[in-house]
Amino acid sequence: MLEIFDEIDSALDCDLIRKVFDSVRSEFCLPDNVRVELSVVGEEDIRQVNREFRNVDSVTDVLSFPALEVKLPFRAEDYPFDVDFSTGELMLGEIMLCYKRAVEQSAEYAHSTERECCYLVLHGLLHLLGYDHIEESDKVVMREKEEKILSALGISR
Repeated sequence: MLEIFDEIDSALDCDLIRKVFDSVRSEFCLPDNVRVELSVVGEEDIRQVNREFRNVDSVTDVLSFPALEVKLPFRAEDYPFDVDFSTGELMLGEIMLCYKRAVEQSAEYAHSTERECCYLVLHGLLHLLGYDHIEESDKVVMREKEEKILSALGISR
């Protein structure tokens, strides 16, 4: 389940973002009970969180906060104590998206805001699944996954 909290009343296409989430669930064989929270925020909110948690005092496009240390391939039985017994959900983590930054980047990269938001949410989801881009070889793998999922959805530059 993807729960979206649009704190700034943006023009985010929530249905399209849910399709990205469903594609990630399918690509990684994630069970139906996984949960991710997405907060769509303004520049000051993401800057404050970036400063607080990463010690970087600047606006950024997306932040991810994993709730689990995920091992792939994903097997729900590896996380028996992480399931919320009241809801039956397995929280993967939280993502913060700065919508204004996404709009700016879409103009900078000459593609749609929808494409940029999908890319950023997908990027955040991959971080929740343990992907990173610190090392160049890891970055290549992450970018390949991003392109594969976006292409399958018909979301192009």
